[in-house]
Amino acid sequence: MTLAQALAQAQAQGLARIDAQLLLLQVLARRDAGRAWLLAHDTDPLEPDAQARFAALCERRLAGEPVAYLTGHKEFYGLPLQVDARVLDPRPDTETLVDWALMLALPQPAPRIVDLGTGSGAIALALQHQCPQAQVLAVDASEGALAVARANAERLGLPVQFAQGNWLAGLTHGPFDLIVSNPPYIAADDPHLAALTHEPLQALASGADGLQDIRTIIRQAPDHLVPGGWLLLEHGHDQAAAVQQILAERGFTDVQSRDDLSGIARCTGGRWPG
Repeated sequence: MTLAQALAQAQAQGLARIDAQLLLLQVLARRDAGRAWLLAHDTDPLEPDAQARFAALCERRLAGEPVAYLTGHKEFYGLPLQVDARVLDPRPDTETLVDWALMLALPQPAPRIVDLGTGSGAIALALQHQCPQAQVLAVDASEGALAVARANAERLGLPVQFAQGNWLAGLTHGPFDLIVSNPPYIAADDPHLAALTHEPLQALASGADGLQDIRTIIRQAPDHLVPGGWLLLEHGHDQAAAVQQILAERGFTDVQSRDDLSGIARCTGGRWPG
C-alpha cells in the first residue's frame, strides 16, 4: 500500500482528509514535514507495521478522539503545544481572545495578566510570547492540567507563573491589569456534549444554562482588578448578550464583544471603572 492509497482508504472510511494526513505524518515520524511532504511522497510504500498503527489511529479518530490527543501536539498562536486528555484541545477561535488581550496589554510597560482555567496553557503562553514584558499567571483547578501547562512553559522557555485554584477564589496574586478566561460554557444537558466525551467534562459544562462559571468569574473579578483593568471571557455562540448583561449588572463599563473567525460573537469583556 502506498501513502496515497492509505490516505484514500482512510477518507473512504469517513475520516477528514486533513485528519488522515496529520495522523499519517505522526505514524511516519514526519510531523514537522507538513502535508506537502505527503504529496511529494504519495507513491512511497507504507510498511505493514505502519499500516497497522495508522489504521488504529484512524479508528480512534472516527470514534471521536481529537487529533491533538492522538498526535500529542497542537499549534496555537504559532506555538507548538503538547496536549493530552487532561486538557481541552485548543481551538483556533480562542485566538480571538488572545488578539483582544494583546490589544490591551501591548501598550502597557509591564501588564499583570491572569489566565483562568489555563488548561494546556495555550492563552497564557501565547500572551507571554507575544508580550514579553508582561507578568503572566496561569490558574487551573486541575493538577493534571497544570502539569501539562508547566511542561509546555518549560519546553518553550516562557516565564509564565502557575497557581492551583478555583477561578479567583483565595488567589493572593494581583491586582491585575487584565483577567482572561476561556471557561466552561456548555449547558450540562447540551446534546453536543455527547460528541466531546474524550475531553474533560469539567472544562466544558457549566450548570443548567452554561453560564455558572462565567457568573462566578464576573462576580470575583472586581476584587482582583486595578481601576481601569479589563476582564475578557470566551463564551458560547449564543451567549454574548447574556454575558454582556451580567458584566453590566456587576458594574463593568465599556462592555463589548468580539467576533470569532466565523463572524460569531464569541468573546465578551468589560472594563472595571476607575
